[in-house]
Amino acid sequence: MDRSILNKYKKPEDKLLLSKIFDKSNFCETRNKLQVTDFLDLAEQNLTQKFLNELNYKNYIFFGGYENAERKLIIFYPEKLQDIVEENKLNFDEYIKVLKLTLPAENRGKYEHRIYLGALIKLGIKREKIGDILVDENGCDFLLHEDILKFVETNILQLTRFRKSELEQVKLKDIRNIEVKTVQEIITVSSIRLDNIIAELAKCSRGKAQEIIQQERVFINYELNTKQTKEIKENDRITIRGKGRYQIKQIIGNTKKGKIKIIIEK
Repeated sequence: MDRSILNKYKKPEDKLLLSKIFDKSNFCETRNKLQVTDFLDLAEQNLTQKFLNELNYKNYIFFGGYENAERKLIIFYPEKLQDIVEENKLNFDEYIKVLKLTLPAENRGKYEHRIYLGALIKLGIKREKIGDILVDENGCDFLLHEDILKFVETNILQLTRFRKSELEQVKLKDIRNIEVKTVQEIITVSSIRLDNIIAELAKCSRGKAQEIIQQERVFINYELNTKQTKEIKENDRITIRGKGRYQIKQIIGNTKKGKIKIIIEK
């Protein structure tokens, strides 16, 4: 593979990420050994997918530990393992480890996702080593890169808020089942431009919505979008990182004052 393809990427962070992806894929191809990346967010997955398409590289899969995972790593596999991958016989438990943390009764229902993520960051763990964190009132399941399993096992219960908690390693098939609840509501906007839609979904001003878009926190149909004037269509899926996921169910029509009514599902 020709490494010069990386020269077309101008953002330092993009070039760094894709250099790592290139090295992993190239090592897999030349050394005939399976390779695993760190966890990627939605924007990184989209960028990487396009890059691998340019390379015409085929032997890889994205995997986050369960069907609807948001953060995923890439597994590059050599030709000799193609049948195992296609027959779904690859042992994913080797690459993503799960630690189940159960809170004591007095703390149940008190902690949100940001508390658990903040705890790992406080321990000095890089975000790319952390997959999804599945939270319910009883605690959470940490999906982790294999590299940091032992460190988290040793240190997480030393944090004050988790000292009375229980911790155990479980298989991916035993992660907690988090029910995805959806609600529908009607929003009213002056136009179907992305910045107008984001302002309503995030309950903020249009100026703040534009900031959110510029911060690369908005994805349309799982692809990063930074164009504020992009027009939204029915059935579009919008993810606002840190806010939630939404689908445009129906553009109903105009109100008497000329506003556009839209049914969205959160």
